Amino acid sequence: MKKDITNRLTALRAIMIRKGISAFIVPSTDPHSGEYVPEYWETRKWISGFTGSAGTVVITLDKAGLWTDSRYFLQAEEQLEGTGIILFKERVPGTPTIANWLGQVLQPNEKVGIDGWVNTVSEAENLILELKKYRLSLITIEDPFIYLWQNRPSLPSEPIFILPETYSGRSCKEKLDLINNELQKSQANALLLSSLDEIAWTLNLRGKDVHCNPVFVSYLLITPQANTLYIYPEKINQEVMAYLEHQQIQTKPYTAIEQDLKDIQGMQFLLPPTTNFTLYQTIATQNDIIRQTSPVTFLKAIKNETEIAGFHKAMKRDGVAMVRFLKWLKETIRTSQETEMSIDQKLYELRAEQDEFQGISFDTIAGYQEHGAIVHYEATPETSSQLKAEGLLLLDSGAQYLDGTTDITRTISLGPVTEEQKKDYTLVLKGFIALSTAEFPHGTCGTQLDILARQYMWKDGINYGHGTGHGVGHFLNVHEGPHQIRMNYVPAPLLPGMTITNEPGIYKAGKYGIRTENTMLVVPSRETEFGVFYKFEPLTLCPIDQEAILPEMLTTEEKAWLNQYHKNVYEALNPMLSEAEKQWLRNATLPLS
Repeated sequence: MKKDITNRLTALRAIMIRKGISAFIVPSTDPHSGEYVPEYWETRKWISGFTGSAGTVVITLDKAGLWTDSRYFLQAEEQLEGTGIILFKERVPGTPTIANWLGQVLQPNEKVGIDGWVNTVSEAENLILELKKYRLSLITIEDPFIYLWQNRPSLPSEPIFILPETYSGRSCKEKLDLINNELQKSQANALLLSSLDEIAWTLNLRGKDVHCNPVFVSYLLITPQANTLYIYPEKINQEVMAYLEHQQIQTKPYTAIEQDLKDIQGMQFLLPPTTNFTLYQTIATQNDIIRQTSPVTFLKAIKNETEIAGFHKAMKRDGVAMVRFLKWLKETIRTSQETEMSIDQKLYELRAEQDEFQGISFDTIAGYQEHGAIVHYEATPETSSQLKAEGLLLLDSGAQYLDGTTDITRTISLGPVTEEQKKDYTLVLKGFIALSTAEFPHGTCGTQLDILARQYMWKDGINYGHGTGHGVGHFLNVHEGPHQIRMNYVPAPLLPGMTITNEPGIYKAGKYGIRTENTMLVVPSRETEFGVFYKFEPLTLCPIDQEAILPEMLTTEEKAWLNQYHKNVYEALNPMLSEAEKQWLRNATLPLS
């Protein structure tokens, strides 16, 4: 594999020479700015061998580097070894930005190339400004992987399907009316949606084009004259075509989008900064641009009553699957020969038994002991560890159901654990409870709450590099914006109806990893003379392993919260379980003394 990577880099450099560029930048995204992309656009993975979901590769004529965040440092070091690609650790002091590095290794007046279809306008414009400081210029070139990638996966052709209003809670027409109202507020009359989850949400359609994400490759153009879906025709069956016609949505081939945009003049386009650079330039040539976040981003993030009810139902079914899994694992660990991969398969089978199951919401992270310290670890036949009746297993998993998306992490004690592990486990739990119990005034953003989850580990000189929480889609992408809980500033306020995860963790390289995660719902709390306050309601229903807790580290209030949460879990799941499962859950949710 390492030889393949070096050969691919050599072939790319030959194209770079022909194009007259001295560097080429390969992001992880596709023309729709997706976090997870169809295999066709996994060019960064193909050229580098690095399989993480986030990262950017930069290739010069004699050097190469990969920029990625702390979730992937350990993974990237392993996968890049022997390829000649240098790892640059983002947000670590001393790490140069891509533009800084190119300014050091290139000569003035040299050209840097990108594929404008897979780079956002905000990224491209920032690069232009930064590279200008070093007298370097940015140009767009045709996708070189068309010629380089032998047996490149084809674009997905799976049919799309309708998500009924019994699940979505609002009709497509209602959603388009809401969008047009927001456009009027912004003094815009046209909108190009390119984010796949926003298109799926707007049209009440779902697909299977992206692994774990029920979306489909398309664009949606909203103008006063027509609403047009650009999509490969073979993806639309007669039922969906009739539905689209009824909703007054016309369809055109996916590849017609650029030419159609060239023909539009004199419009006031609202364009998100995540629009790809090529289409942005096409529109900006003959139209006025209002650079603003898509109105769909907030509309989609605030769940309606039907979606919230669906989340509750999905979480119950997912909780049943998790309880059955935990019972099986705890009872068989001493006698079975289970591995990280085999338990992943077992959990999948238990979820697949549940009504409305549509697949997993992301690849399961099952990291035993030292593998738990690799934040986005994914077991392979070569790395899959055999589990023993000792130590900690970090299990981060989720599912897609027609009525909701789940995301849960539990760190599971498989037998005796060390005092250090117990202490760290309890530090994580304290931060998890502190965030779970937060009350905050209207206008609060996730950055202002992030310290609640970190405060106890900070006092112990410990930190983690990933965000504390992300939005969760409704039978859509498991990662959803605009709101987040993280250290770096994200201004989007937390509002009632938003779903958000709570997932602090501690990771000690070569030893173990610990993370506890629930998905929560923002709900009203109270109104006082100081304004309106909100709080979090846990959606996830699954016991938190108490075997690794040091009770003396918890306050009376923290124990009370944990006991009440476990009481709620037992009462919610009890009617759906067998007698043996009820007994196991009763023991797992006993009050912590």
